[in-house]
Amino acid sequence: MKTRTFLQSIAVGVALAAGATSAPAQGSAPYPSRPVKLVVPFPAGSATDLAARVIAQQLGTALGQGFVVDNKPGAGGSIAAMDVIRSAPDGYTLFFSSNSALASNVALLKTMPYDPLKELTPVAGVGETTLALMVKTDHPAKNIDEFVNYLKERPGKINAGFGSSTSQISIANLNRLANVNALPVPYKGIPLAVNDVLAGTVDFTFVDLGNSLAQVKGGKMRALGVTSPKRSSLAPDWPALAETMPGFDVTAWFAIAGPAGMPQDVVQKLNAATTEALRKPEVKDKLAGIGLQPMPMPAAQLKTFMADEVTKWKRMAKEANIQPE
Repeated sequence: MKTRTFLQSIAVGVALAAGATSAPAQGSAPYPSRPVKLVVPFPAGSATDLAARVIAQQLGTALGQGFVVDNKPGAGGSIAAMDVIRSAPDGYTLFFSSNSALASNVALLKTMPYDPLKELTPVAGVGETTLALMVKTDHPAKNIDEFVNYLKERPGKINAGFGSSTSQISIANLNRLANVNALPVPYKGIPLAVNDVLAGTVDFTFVDLGNSLAQVKGGKMRALGVTSPKRSSLAPDWPALAETMPGFDVTAWFAIAGPAGMPQDVVQKLNAATTEALRKPEVKDKLAGIGLQPMPMPAAQLKTFMADEVTKWKRMAKEANIQPE
């Protein structure tokens, strides 16, 4: 009896020892130990998509795993955001978005299926950019003054495509500050609005700077001005719309977030790798080609920044008399 009890004790001890050594082994693999998905709320070819691919390549090299871009456009970014929010908060599904789905949609959508400040974990700031007011090269207006007169002569008859909250509020600001009445037409992404401007379906749109530069270089479109309060160093010959319409100030930004509850060590690892990538001259050059200037930001600062942006966009939407839809 004593022998049996002694052997049982040894067996229990061996089992406990095995558990003690095997349990940490299951969770000891450093992050990331498998590919990471970057969910993008806009279609391929958009500024968000292009920036995501630049950063994905850098993170993959720095962290030794593949970072795969997964485009999920639609519903103003809500489809992509919900995909991330519903995923496990382990850092293997991340959200690479512009301000649209991270802040400004709160002011523009009547019903938000999620709260970006409560259901997402801010990870890292990436970049910021401006937009440009774009028309076809054969448009009769050669500058912003001629364009405003063109709109005033055709009240309620000119269509403007928008594919993001930033382009939507840019149209609203143009209407308000120039006292015109262009009719906004929604698209799932800016590239789709550009296509319809080129096809003549809509008359103009506001395009992220990178795509604007590409369209002008290709000779298909003309830029009449940028939405930032000052001219962009990436397109110094393009006037700021604020030069003729004081108060015109709309900029876009890009950041990485994850589902709520992400481990802080994973957040810090991703933030450090992103920040380091943004310091590289070759990355700065690639982002400049997309029209972005680096916006590195610690995760805690990004959290405050996002909250401030929600407040800012609510104010801008109210000033532009935009009714949430």
